Amino acid sequence: MNHPVKIHLDSIALSGDIAYGNTPKAWVIFVHGSGSSRQSIRNKMVAKILNQHSYGTLLFDLLTETEDKNYHMRFDIPLLADRLRQVTQWFMESSFYHKEPIAFFGASTGAGAALMAVGKSLDHDPFFTVISRGGRPDLADIKFLHNISRPVLLLVGSLDFEVIQLNQLAQNELADAELVLIPGATHLFDEVGTLDKVVQKSIDWLDKHLPKEKYHQERPSL
Repeated sequence: MNHPVKIHLDSIALSGDIAYGNTPKAWVIFVHGSGSSRQSIRNKMVAKILNQHSYGTLLFDLLTETEDKNYHMRFDIPLLADRLRQVTQWFMESSFYHKEPIAFFGASTGAGAALMAVGKSLDHDPFFTVISRGGRPDLADIKFLHNISRPVLLLVGSLDFEVIQLNQLAQNELADAELVLIPGATHLFDEVGTLDKVVQKSIDWLDKHLPKEKYHQERPSL
């Protein structure tokens, strides 16, 4: 089932799409990169397959159309991280959420925002992992990387040489991170079969780290 939603935050409204098949065992919130949106073809493909594996998904626009015209806002990681936290709070207060665990799936700059958001979270928050696809985790402030105890999966194309180095730097600052190189892939994973490998690695990772019980505490204030 796919549900288009409007996410109202103070004076702005963001567009989003919530999708799930059967009762979700967890939710994956996607955080797109600069210049992209909830319409990202790659994220939509990943989300569709996650739905088939009983994961609910939320794709949303980090910025309004007006904000997205401001180039600097696309790279304002603290702003994007706070925006993600606000959207997550909205989602947790919605009728779609029933205290399931939550994962973040970030791409490019969105990965940096996701890690910063989790780095600001508390131990009892329901976030259980972050997955980065071709991400820039190095853009998250180092103090927030040090604060992350949740496991992090860093997926990078084996031919995306500069981003590999940046992910290695971030991995060294994270308590529990695994860096996986997708053979034959460049930054956008355009090569045949490479995005399929991203999906499979992501599903395996989510299944491995999924908490055995639902998140039962009261909804926290992010």
